[in-house]
Amino acid sequence: MSKKIDHEEFPNPPQGSVAELIKRRRLQILVHSCLYYELDNNIISDEMYDKWAIELEKLMKENPGVYSDRFDMAFSNWDSSSGFDLPLRDPWVNWKAKQLLMHP
Repeated sequence: MSKKIDHEEFPNPPQGSVAELIKRRRLQILVHSCLYYELDNNIISDEMYDKWAIELEKLMKENPGVYSDRFDMAFSNWDSSSGFDLPLRDPWVNWKAKQLLMHP
């Protein structure tokens, strides 16, 4: 029996806030990096990934500390150049990536 992964384990900032956008972009970068580097697949273009990554890097630099979750350390010195060194084998990240492959 597979372990149930709590997909709501992240803080929920107000919708439309900078914090909510940072959360969304961080999780997108994690999941799509997992798809690419761990599962040898992708469902978005490189251009879209780069756009999200650059936006996230800028948002985090301009708004330090506005959003926090268990991936803070992974993103503390992250730049938009690659998602290779992020925690791509994290159970939630891996679960979410596989869910997207089953239901794009």
